[in-house]
Amino acid sequence: MSNKITQVVVAGLVIVLVWLLLFWEPGGSDAESTLTAGPTGGEFSLQSADGPVTLNNYRGKVVVLYFGYTFCPDICPTSLSLLSVTLNELSAEELQQVQAVFVSVDPERDTLQHLKTYAGYFHKNIIGATGSREEIDAAVKKYGAGYNIVKSDAEADYSVDHTSYTYIIDKSGKLRFTLVHGASADEVSKSIRSLL
Repeated sequence: MSNKITQVVVAGLVIVLVWLLLFWEPGGSDAESTLTAGPTGGEFSLQSADGPVTLNNYRGKVVVLYFGYTFCPDICPTSLSLLSVTLNELSAEELQQVQAVFVSVDPERDTLQHLKTYAGYFHKNIIGATGSREEIDAAVKKYGAGYNIVKSDAEADYSVDHTSYTYIIDKSGKLRFTLVHGASADEVSKSIRSLL
Protein backbone atom coordinates (compact mmCIF):
# COMPACT_ATOMS: atom_id res chain seq x y z
CA MET A 1 0.00 0.00 0.00
CA SER A 2 2.74 2.50 0.95
CA ASN A 3 4.60 1.60 -2.27
CA LYS A 4 1.54 2.63 -4.28
CA ILE A 5 1.24 5.95 -2.39
CA THR A 6 4.93 6.68 -3.03
CA GLN A 7 4.45 6.01 -6.76
CA VAL A 8 1.41 8.32 -6.92
CA VAL A 9 3.28 11.11 -5.09
CA VAL A 10 6.33 10.76 -7.35
CA ALA A 11 4.12 10.74 -10.47
CA GLY A 12 2.34 13.88 -9.22
CA LEU A 13 5.64 15.67 -8.59
CA VAL A 14 6.90 14.72 -12.05
CA ILE A 15 3.74 16.14 -13.64
CA VAL A 16 4.07 19.39 -11.67
CA LEU A 17 7.76 19.68 -12.57
CA VAL A 18 7.07 19.10 -16.29
CA TRP A 19 4.30 21.71 -16.22
CA LEU A 20 6.59 24.23 -14.51
CA LEU A 21 9.34 23.66 -17.04
CA LEU A 22 7.05 23.95 -20.05
CA PHE A 23 4.39 26.48 -19.12
CA TRP A 24 5.22 28.58 -16.06
CA GLU A 25 6.01 32.24 -16.78
CA PRO A 26 6.92 34.04 -13.56
CA GLY A 27 5.51 37.56 -13.55
CA GLY A 28 3.43 36.92 -16.67
CA SER A 29 4.44 37.09 -20.31
CA ASP A 30 5.88 40.64 -20.02
CA ALA A 31 8.61 39.43 -17.66
CA GLU A 32 10.69 37.99 -20.49
CA SER A 33 10.94 41.26 -22.40
CA THR A 34 11.80 43.14 -19.20
CA LEU A 35 14.53 40.70 -18.26
CA THR A 36 16.10 40.51 -21.71
CA ALA A 37 16.24 44.27 -22.21
CA GLY A 38 19.84 45.31 -21.58
CA PRO A 39 21.11 48.64 -20.31
CA THR A 40 21.01 51.44 -22.85
CA GLY A 41 23.52 53.78 -21.22
CA GLY A 42 23.38 57.48 -21.95
CA GLU A 43 24.09 60.90 -20.53
CA PHE A 44 24.50 61.46 -16.81
CA SER A 45 25.04 64.59 -14.74
CA LEU A 46 27.06 64.31 -11.54
CA GLN A 47 29.60 66.29 -9.51
CA SER A 48 33.26 65.81 -8.63
CA ALA A 49 35.56 67.84 -6.40
CA ASP A 50 36.80 69.52 -9.59
CA GLY A 51 33.39 70.36 -11.06
CA PRO A 52 30.56 68.82 -13.07
CA VAL A 53 30.95 65.34 -14.54
CA THR A 54 28.85 64.49 -17.59
CA LEU A 55 29.33 61.94 -20.34
CA ASN A 56 29.40 64.82 -22.84
CA ASN A 57 32.53 66.16 -21.10
CA TYR A 58 34.40 63.10 -22.36
CA ARG A 59 33.36 62.94 -26.02
CA GLY A 60 36.36 61.69 -27.97
CA LYS A 61 37.48 59.49 -25.06
CA VAL A 62 36.63 55.95 -24.07
CA VAL A 63 34.85 56.13 -20.70
CA VAL A 64 35.08 53.35 -18.13
CA LEU A 65 32.18 53.69 -15.68
CA TYR A 66 31.76 51.92 -12.34
CA PHE A 67 29.10 52.33 -9.61
CA GLY A 68 30.02 51.67 -5.98
CA TYR A 69 30.97 53.45 -2.76
CA THR A 70 34.15 54.16 -0.83
CA PHE A 71 33.14 52.26 2.32
CA CYS A 72 32.74 49.06 0.28
CA PRO A 73 34.88 46.45 2.02
CA ASP A 74 35.81 44.25 -0.93
CA ILE A 75 34.16 44.47 -4.37
CA CYS A 76 34.91 48.13 -5.12
CA PRO A 77 38.57 48.05 -4.08
CA THR A 78 39.04 44.83 -6.07
CA SER A 79 37.39 46.26 -9.19
CA LEU A 80 39.22 49.58 -8.97
CA SER A 81 42.56 47.80 -8.40
CA LEU A 82 41.93 45.73 -11.52
CA LEU A 83 41.05 48.89 -13.43
CA SER A 84 44.26 50.48 -12.18
CA VAL A 85 46.29 47.53 -13.48
CA THR A 86 44.50 47.86 -16.83
CA LEU A 87 45.13 51.61 -17.07
CA ASN A 88 48.79 51.12 -16.18
CA GLU A 89 49.16 48.70 -19.11
CA LEU A 90 48.05 51.35 -21.60
CA SER A 91 50.63 53.48 -23.38
CA ALA A 92 50.74 57.21 -22.58
CA GLU A 93 49.02 57.91 -25.91
CA GLU A 94 46.26 55.38 -25.20
CA LEU A 95 45.80 56.67 -21.66
CA GLN A 96 45.12 60.19 -22.97
CA GLN A 97 42.09 58.74 -24.77
CA VAL A 98 40.56 57.06 -21.69
CA GLN A 99 38.64 58.46 -18.71
CA ALA A 100 37.46 56.30 -15.82
CA VAL A 101 34.60 57.49 -13.60
CA PHE A 102 33.82 55.95 -10.21
CA VAL A 103 30.26 56.91 -9.23
CA SER A 104 29.40 56.70 -5.55
CA VAL A 105 25.85 55.60 -4.77
CA ASP A 106 26.44 56.71 -1.15
CA PRO A 107 26.51 60.53 -1.33
CA GLU A 108 25.65 60.85 2.37
CA ARG A 109 29.10 59.58 3.38
CA ASP A 110 31.14 60.04 0.21
CA THR A 111 31.96 63.73 0.07
CA LEU A 112 33.43 65.09 -3.16
CA GLN A 113 36.87 65.59 -1.59
CA HIS A 114 36.85 62.09 -0.08
CA LEU A 115 35.89 60.66 -3.49
CA LYS A 116 38.73 62.54 -5.18
CA THR A 117 41.26 61.15 -2.71
CA TYR A 118 39.84 57.62 -2.87
CA ALA A 119 39.67 57.43 -6.68
CA GLY A 120 43.11 59.03 -7.05
CA TYR A 121 44.59 56.41 -4.77
CA PHE A 122 43.87 53.81 -7.46
CA HIS A 123 44.84 55.85 -10.53
CA LYS A 124 45.16 59.47 -11.66
CA ASN A 125 42.75 58.77 -14.56
CA ILE A 126 39.89 57.75 -12.27
CA ILE A 127 37.52 60.54 -11.26
CA GLY A 128 35.29 60.13 -8.21
CA ALA A 129 31.80 61.53 -8.73
CA THR A 130 28.39 61.51 -7.09
CA GLY A 131 25.25 63.61 -7.03
CA SER A 132 21.80 63.95 -5.57
CA ARG A 133 19.84 60.76 -5.04
CA GLU A 134 17.78 61.64 -8.15
CA GLU A 135 20.88 62.15 -10.32
CA ILE A 136 22.43 58.90 -9.09
CA ASP A 137 19.21 56.95 -9.63
CA ALA A 138 18.85 58.32 -13.17
CA ALA A 139 22.37 57.16 -14.07
CA VAL A 140 21.93 53.80 -12.34
CA LYS A 141 18.73 53.15 -14.27
CA LYS A 142 20.25 54.01 -17.66
CA TYR A 143 23.11 51.58 -17.13
CA GLY A 144 21.04 48.75 -15.70
CA ALA A 145 22.92 48.94 -12.40
CA GLY A 146 21.36 48.70 -8.96
CA TYR A 147 21.99 49.31 -5.30
CA ASN A 148 20.27 48.83 -1.96
CA ILE A 149 21.15 50.53 1.32
CA VAL A 150 21.25 47.94 4.11
CA LYS A 151 20.66 49.59 7.49
CA SER A 152 22.08 48.24 10.72
CA ASP A 153 21.30 49.01 14.37
CA ALA A 154 23.70 51.96 14.36
CA GLU A 155 22.25 54.63 12.09
CA ALA A 156 25.63 55.81 10.73
CA ASP A 157 26.82 52.25 10.17
CA TYR A 158 25.28 50.72 7.05
CA SER A 159 26.39 48.92 3.94
CA VAL A 160 25.28 49.22 0.35
CA ASP A 161 24.61 46.18 -1.79
CA HIS A 162 25.33 47.11 -5.40
CA THR A 163 25.91 45.62 -8.81
CA SER A 164 29.53 45.35 -9.81
CA TYR A 165 29.63 45.77 -13.57
CA THR A 166 32.24 47.77 -15.42
CA TYR A 167 30.72 49.73 -18.30
CA ILE A 168 32.86 50.62 -21.33
CA ILE A 169 31.52 53.54 -23.37
CA ASP A 170 32.90 54.46 -26.79
CA LYS A 171 34.18 57.87 -27.91
CA SER A 172 30.74 58.90 -29.19
CA GLY A 173 29.08 58.16 -25.82
CA LYS A 174 27.53 54.81 -26.73
CA LEU A 175 27.62 51.94 -24.20
CA ARG A 176 29.55 49.15 -25.88
CA PHE A 177 30.56 46.64 -23.17
CA THR A 178 29.18 45.59 -19.80
CA LEU A 179 31.80 43.49 -18.02
CA VAL A 180 30.98 41.36 -14.99
CA HIS A 181 32.91 41.49 -11.73
CA GLY A 182 35.97 39.31 -12.02
CA ALA A 183 36.61 40.05 -15.69
CA SER A 184 40.37 39.83 -16.25
CA ALA A 185 42.58 42.86 -16.80
CA ASP A 186 43.23 41.45 -20.26
CA GLU A 187 39.50 41.41 -21.04
CA VAL A 188 39.08 44.99 -19.80
CA SER A 189 42.09 46.26 -21.76
CA LYS A 190 40.96 44.46 -24.95
CA SER A 191 37.52 46.10 -24.60
CA ILE A 192 39.07 49.52 -24.13
CA ARG A 193 41.63 49.13 -26.91
CA SER A 194 38.98 47.96 -29.37
CA LEU A 195 37.38 51.41 -29.04
CA LEU A 196 40.51 53.58 -29.24
